[in-house]
Amino acid sequence: MIRLHEGKHLILNDEKLVSIKEHPEINQEDAKKETLTYQILKAHNQSRDMENLQIKFDEMGVYDNTYVGILQTAVASGLKKFPMPTVFTNCHNCLAAVGGTINTDVHKYAETACHKFGGIFVPPHEAVIHQYMREMLIKSGDMAIVSDSHTRYGTQGSVSIGEGGPELAKAMIGKFYEIKYPKVIAVLLHGAPKPWVGPMDVALTLIGATFKNKFVKNAVLEFIGPGVHSMSMDFRNGIDTMTTESACLSSVWETDEVVRKYFEIHKRPQDYKHLKPGKAALYDAVVEIDLDTVEPMIALPYHPSNAFPLREVIQNPEKYAAWIEEQAVSTFENTPDIHPDIKGKIVPVSGNVSDRGFLTHGFTVDRRIRVDQGNIAGCAAGSFENIYAVDAVAKAVGHGLGQFPFNIYPASQPIMVELNRVGVMNDLMIHGIRVKTAFCGPCFGASDCPENNAFTIRHSTRNFPNREGSKPGQGQVASAALMDSKSIAATAFNGGLLTSAEEIQDVFSTMQVPEYEFNEKLYENVVYNGFGKAEPDTEIQYGPAIKDWPEMSALTDNLLLRVASVIRDEVTTTDELIPSGETASYRSNPYKISEFTLQRKDPSYVPNAKETQVYEKARLQGDRAKVAEFYSILKSVGIDASDDTVLQNLMKSTGIGSVLYAKRPGDGSAREYAASCQKVLGGLANICIDYATKRYRSNCVNWGMLPFTYPDDNINLSVGEYVWLPEIRKAVKNGETEVMATVIGVDGNIREMKLELKDVTESEKKILLAGSMINSYREDLGLN
Repeated sequence: MIRLHEGKHLILNDEKLVSIKEHPEINQEDAKKETLTYQILKAHNQSRDMENLQIKFDEMGVYDNTYVGILQTAVASGLKKFPMPTVFTNCHNCLAAVGGTINTDVHKYAETACHKFGGIFVPPHEAVIHQYMREMLIKSGDMAIVSDSHTRYGTQGSVSIGEGGPELAKAMIGKFYEIKYPKVIAVLLHGAPKPWVGPMDVALTLIGATFKNKFVKNAVLEFIGPGVHSMSMDFRNGIDTMTTESACLSSVWETDEVVRKYFEIHKRPQDYKHLKPGKAALYDAVVEIDLDTVEPMIALPYHPSNAFPLREVIQNPEKYAAWIEEQAVSTFENTPDIHPDIKGKIVPVSGNVSDRGFLTHGFTVDRRIRVDQGNIAGCAAGSFENIYAVDAVAKAVGHGLGQFPFNIYPASQPIMVELNRVGVMNDLMIHGIRVKTAFCGPCFGASDCPENNAFTIRHSTRNFPNREGSKPGQGQVASAALMDSKSIAATAFNGGLLTSAEEIQDVFSTMQVPEYEFNEKLYENVVYNGFGKAEPDTEIQYGPAIKDWPEMSALTDNLLLRVASVIRDEVTTTDELIPSGETASYRSNPYKISEFTLQRKDPSYVPNAKETQVYEKARLQGDRAKVAEFYSILKSVGIDASDDTVLQNLMKSTGIGSVLYAKRPGDGSAREYAASCQKVLGGLANICIDYATKRYRSNCVNWGMLPFTYPDDNINLSVGEYVWLPEIRKAVKNGETEVMATVIGVDGNIREMKLELKDVTESEKKILLAGSMINSYREDLGLN
C-alpha cells in the first residue's frame, strides 16, 4: 500500500523509481534541479545562494484569528502599503462574541485596513481562506505565504507555506522569507483510488506512515507519477491540505489537464502552467503509494497520525476503545480526573447489519461503536465532490437522520450556490443534515462542540485533544476521530453506528458527479479588492477590544529564568500551548488571550509565569527591594544581591523571566499566539529536545524567546527551579551554539546544564538581541 524509500533516489520519466547508485553517470546536482520544487524555489529566491534561500512571495493571506496582530506588527515595523495581493478573510471569528461585538469590530478593522494599505477584504461567511486563495489567486509556479498551517496549494503547482504572524509581517513590509534549502521528498503515486475511498483515506495513510518517524519533517512533498492523473481536483486538494499533519514544510504537485480545467472553470485560464519533473529527477527520499490498495481509514483520538484501517476498528471495537482510553491517560496527565469512556459506547447490533437493507457489503460483527456526532467542514472537506457524495448516500438510503447530529460547512459561497443549483442543498436538509455557511469553526472548536464524553467523527483537519471545543479544566472532555466524508455519511445514515464507506460501496461505484460551474459574481458583488489602490488617508477603525503589543525589552547581558511548566508528553501541540475555540474572540488583545496559555495542558502555567513577571516589572521600574527577593537565589552561584552595588549592577544587566520545557512543542497550527502569549506573560525562552515544526521555532525567535534545545530525553528540571544564564547576550552575539547554564533548585542546590542554541541565522540573532522582531525592524527604521 505505502512504502518508504530512505536516501536519495531518482524518478525516471515521472514513473520509474531507481537508486542513485544505479546511475553513477547522472550528475546529482543537475538531477536535483529537475524537481518541481527546485524550479519554483529558484524562481523566487532573491539570494545567489540556493542553499540559503531568501524567498519573495507572490500572494499573501491572513484571517480574522490572526490579522490584527500581524498588521499591528507590520505597521510598527514600517508598513506603508501591501507589496503583493494580500487577502483578509473572515472565516474563523464569524460569530459575534456572546454579549458583545468583539468579532465584528475586528472585521471592520480589517476592512478599513484594506482600504488604507491596498488589501483584499472577504466578508464573513463568504469563504474559508484556503478555498478563496485556490479559487481566486494562486497560479501555477507561484509561492504564497498564509498565516495558517494548512496552507497547501500544491495541486495548482504552487509551493506555498503556512507561517506564524511575524513571518507574514515581514512579507508585508517587503522582507524576504529566509530558509535553508529543504529536503525534497517525492510522493510517487500509482493506480487509482477505489470509488468508496476518499481523499482523507489517502491522506491518513500518508500521515500514519510518516509523522511519528519524522520521515518528511520540514521537507517539501512533491506529488508525481501516473496516479496523480487518476484523481479529480477536489480529491487532490483534500489530500494536499492534510499533508500539513505529516509535519512537512509544503507540497507541490505536477499539473495536467485536470488542473488546466480547474483554472478554466474559475475563469483564470492564463494562470495555468504545465509543470512536470524532468526525465531524471533526484529526491532526498521517496514515499510510494499504490492508490488502488488504499482502504477507508480512521485517525483515532488524539492525533491524525493515529491512523488505522476503519475495517479493523469496526471489527475489533473493544480493542480500539481500550486503546483510545489508554491514550487519554497521558493526554490528560495534568487533569487526572478526566476519563473518557469509549468502551461504554460499544453497542450490540442484531446479526449482520446488512440485513437491515442499508449495507450491501457489511462486515459480520455483533457489536459496533456508536458515534455521537458527525461534521464535514473547512479547507480539507467542504468541497463540492465531498458534499455531493454525502447526498448520494442520503438518496440511496431514502430515510432521514433521526436525532443524529450531522453538520456540513461548504468551503465557500460559490460551492454552496452550486450545491443549490444541482439540487443537493435541499436534499441534504430534507434528510436532516444541517448545512451551514463557510466557517472554520468545527476545525478549532468554535461551533458544534460535542457534549461531555462524546465520540465525534469529523472530516476536518485535526483531532487534537479538546480541539473540538471541550474543556478539561471544567471536567468536560470529548474525543474526535478523523474519517472521510463518505464513511461519515455511511455512519450517519446507519444510526450513528461506526460504518465504512466500503460497506456501501455500490453507492459510490455508480455515483456520477456533475460538472462544476463557478459563479464569480458572488465575489465580485461583495469582496473589496483594493490591491494597487491604497488609500493612505483612510483611518483604521479600532474597537475597544483591540490592543497593541506591549513594549518588549532587548536581551540583557544575563538572564535569570524561573521554570513555569515542565511538560513530558512526546509532542505538545499549539492547541495545548494556546487553546483554540474560546480564545478566538480575544486574539486582537494580547493581554486577554495570554490568560488562556496552556490552560488545557497545565493550568498552573499562567499564575507561575505571572508570579515571575512581577519581578521583571519591578526591575524595569527600579523597585530595588522587590527585585532583590528574586535575585537572592543567586547567592548559590556566589552573587550576593544583598550588596547594594551588586544589586544595582544586576538590575542593569540581568533580565528576569520564565521558561517553558516541553519535549517537542509546536505541532499543529501556525498561530503565533502559542509563542507570543508566553512573551506577553514574561516568557524569555523555551527548552526542548526538538521543535515539532519550523513554524513554532520561528514564532519563538520572532518574539525574542531563546530557542534552546537539550537532547537528553530525561531532563532534570522541575517547576519553580531557576536557570542562570550569565553572559547570554554575548553568547548570542558571538553565534555560540552551546551555552552553559546553571540550574538552581528551590533549596539552593546547583547543577550544570549544557543548552544548545543551534541554527540561529544572522537575522534571527539580530531579532533575539533586540528582544523581538518588532524591536529589530524599528531599530532599522530609527524608530526606537
